[in-house]
Formats: sequence, C-alpha cells, structure tokens
Amino acid sequence: MDLLNPKLYIPMLLFYPNNRDEVGGLTAEQKAIALKKSLSESLTRYYPFAGRFTTPTSPYVDCNDEGVLFLEARNDNQLDTFRRMSWHDETLDQLFVDDLVFYKNTSSKNVVAVQLNHFACGGVGLAVSLAHAIGDGSTLGSFLSHWASVARYGSIDHKEVVPLNPHFIRSPRSDSTQSEPGTKKVIKKLDNNFASRKFVFPNSKLNELKYKVAGTGAGSINDPTRVEVLTSLLYTTAVAAATTKTGCFKPSYLHFMVNVREKFVHKLPQSTVGNFVKVVMVKTMNASESSLSWVVEEMRKKKLEVGGIESVQKLAEWTKDGNLENGDLENVVKGSYKCSSLCGFPFHKLDFGWGKPTGTTLAIKAADKSGFVMMDCADGDGIEVMLNLEKECMDIFENDKELLSYCRM
Repeated sequence: MDLLNPKLYIPMLLFYPNNRDEVGGLTAEQKAIALKKSLSESLTRYYPFAGRFTTPTSPYVDCNDEGVLFLEARNDNQLDTFRRMSWHDETLDQLFVDDLVFYKNTSSKNVVAVQLNHFACGGVGLAVSLAHAIGDGSTLGSFLSHWASVARYGSIDHKEVVPLNPHFIRSPRSDSTQSEPGTKKVIKKLDNNFASRKFVFPNSKLNELKYKVAGTGAGSINDPTRVEVLTSLLYTTAVAAATTKTGCFKPSYLHFMVNVREKFVHKLPQSTVGNFVKVVMVKTMNASESSLSWVVEEMRKKKLEVGGIESVQKLAEWTKDGNLENGDLENVVKGSYKCSSLCGFPFHKLDFGWGKPTGTTLAIKAADKSGFVMMDCADGDGIEVMLNLEKECMDIFENDKELLSYCRM
C-alpha cells in the first residue's frame, strides 16, 4: 500500500499561544528543549522515522538512525495576525522545513522533518512533515500523540504513554505493487492557478444540514453524519461553480478516503503505521445527480462495499485493480475533487505540556488539486475546512448563498 502512494509530504501545522504568564508557563526556548528531548525518545519506538530513503523514490527506508531534521525559525508577526493573513497566499508553506509540503520537494530523502516557528508574541507554530510513503493521516496522528504524551509526562516509560506505542505489520513486499500507480500519471507541474480558502461550519449549522439531507432523501438516509453531509455540500457547490464557469455541466468525480484499519477481518490497531486508506469514488455523470441527498446515498453505498479485508496484500491488490477500473485517469482528473476527513483524529488535542493548540491545519495550497480537507475545530464547535479550487471557480464558490448560510468565515 505504501508503494502505491505518490511521492509527497503531509504538512501538519499546530499553533500554540504564549502561556509564559501562566503558572508553570514555559519560555519558547524551554519549549524547544522539551520538544527535542521528547522527540528523540519517541523515535526509539518510531525508529523508521529516524531513517532515510536511500533515494527520493526508494521502495524502503534505511533505518540508519540519522535522526529527524529539526529547525527553529523566527517570525516577526503576532501569531493571531499571521493566522488571519496566511490563508490567501503561500506563507503557510514557509513554516515547513525545505518545502516539504505535498509535491513541492520531490528530492528529499527525509522521512519526517520538523520546524518550530517562534512568533513575536511568544506563541509557536509546530510544523511537521511526514512522508506519505511511510504513513497516512492516522499514522501521523498516532505519532504526534505519542510524541506529545512523552513531552507532557516527561518519560517514554510513563504508564500513559504505553498504549500509544506504534504497531508495525511485518508483511512481505510484493514486486507486483511496484508498477507505477495510476495516481502518479495525473501529477501536474505546480502552478499558481489555484486558490486556498478556509471555511468554518459550526455544529448548529451542520445539524440543520443533516435534517435537510435526511428530509430530502426519501427516507433512505438515516441519521447522516456531519462529515457525510458537509462533504456533499462542498462537492455539489464546487461542481455548481465549475458548471457556472464553463456554462455547461461536465462529469465530475468525488474521491474520498476511508480509513480501513477497522475494515479488516481481524481489526488493526489505530496506531498501525503505514497507509491503510482506501480511496472510494462517486461519479456524477449528469446534473440530476448533484443533489445533497443523492451524493450522501452514493457515499454510503461505496463505504459499505469496503469491508472484510483479509490481508494487506489483498488490500493492495484491490487498490491496484480499482485504479485500473477507473480507466483514463488523465481525463477523470479534470473533473475530480479529492476529499479527506481528519475529523475524530487527535490533532486538536495534542498537548506537549503547555496546553492544547488553538488551531490546527494542513498547508494544502501546494497540493495543486481541487479538493478539501476537514478537521474538527479546536474549540469543538464544528468542522474547519481547508479548500483548494481553481481561482475562477473559487470566486464563484465562496459567494454561493446556500454554502454561506451554513458557515462562518
């Protein structure tokens, strides 16, 4: 499964305010020392992360214990000011080591890299890049939770840290998985034709949306989830924006990720390291299939098809066959929207010893693809969406009245 992923880095960013005035509050320098010490200890468990790819496209990690690149940087902005202004350009990318943000750096041999950004107010931004070749969003969440708990409790042997130990699957690598996956064929040269925006959907509005979808689904949709209805709203609004831009409807494709750790016959622990995500596609071939309820129904049908996985090898074979069945992916990608939900993951709870983050986000602009990522709001009230669209479509999307009725900017 790891070999079927394109060469990219997952860029996670955590913002922490200055707590120096609190009882026991740490200075920025003390925080850096605590992060480095606990990271070193955590890497004794997550030992492949301290290794290197022998080449940028290597099919294995050389566990040579070279360690994780850890840089510190200073930013003249106040943390709150930076967060408000950073979403309309590429300034978020500057918080990461060596452009390890999605496809921006394809020559790095690092598995994990960290940059601790110190803001003028004393707050910090912790930017962590994880090579997708070694893990997915769940892997990143487990690793950061482990690291945070070691920092918070001061020892890797503390009883609260033990349950977060990584689970590695010893699985023979099949040569059949090394053939170039379909996803690599559609990687484009990065350009400036995409715009990124952030939207926040509070729980009260998501509940309204759930009632609306359930009420228009002819009784076939029982208790839709927040993620299902929001995915449907974002996708149908994006399709409508593209239709307005071109003047006619064109076939569109929603690609959404399903964490399959619990879909195995023998369930895998959530701390299992690797890529255990199945990409499922909903096809919208005509305008009548663009309703909120229709998309939710199709998503549920596709998710129900994922289950009873016997082994990692079976999952890899299923994924490869699925890529082949998609046909000409170069044409499909023109109307494709990639969706990923990190809701329910622990990112907004990561306490390294100085409190939980006031904000968590992915730097998604460098993904250079139409799509969106959803995460729980740091305050627990709703879902925050990071959205990427072509600029002309974004201008239409962000002025959609129905969409705006459910969110706060």
